Amino acid sequence: QVQLVESGGGLVQAGGSLRLSCAASGSIFRINVMGWYRQAPGKQRELVATITNGGSTNYADSMKGRFTISGDNAKNTVYLQMNSLKPEDTAVYYCNMYTMAYGDFRYLPSWGQGIQVTVSS
Repeated sequence: QVQLVESGGGLVQAGGSLRLSCAASGSIFRINVMGWYRQAPGKQRELVATITNGGSTNYADSMKGRFTISGDNAKNTVYLQMNSLKPEDTAVYYCNMYTMAYGDFRYLPSWGQGIQVTVSS
């Protein structure tokens, strides 16, 4: 079983920055993809960004140029640097990882509990 713990959220003014972190623990042999998603009140969960273990990144269009995802495979940790934040970025941000356990051959998804990011105007 894998546990993901997010940190770094909070309240920030528009134009400000935050850095989210997500650390994974448990039976982890390998991580394939790490990512961030978010869910605003009354809306569906949406992709923010993903990064593969090879370093390839993918961003939602509205985050390109403002958000940067990075990963530390040795620490089983993924980061999300968020700059030029807007009130519409207010949401609960969720960490996601596809991990392979020792003795297994499958990559299975795990989710963090979510962390609140609030951007005031």
